[in-house]
Amino acid sequence: MVHPEIAAALTALGCPQEKSEEMAAQLDKRARQLEQQTGRTYEQSLMHLLNLFKQGWAAAEKGIR
Repeated sequence: MVHPEIAAALTALGCPQEKSEEMAAQLDKRARQLEQQTGRTYEQSLMHLLNLFKQGWAAAEKGIR
């Protein structure tokens, strides 16, 4: 299971620790769906989602959300 690694990455990007494991499971599930839908690898799909997450947290910190 890669959830602890994903959770750690999410925490490093600003996700609250208490929500990181739940969000990691959701990102893992979505990355697997994207892998099937787009033909990207799991790793490419996960990186795409982590980048989106990073952009979302950066926008939230700037008060854009």
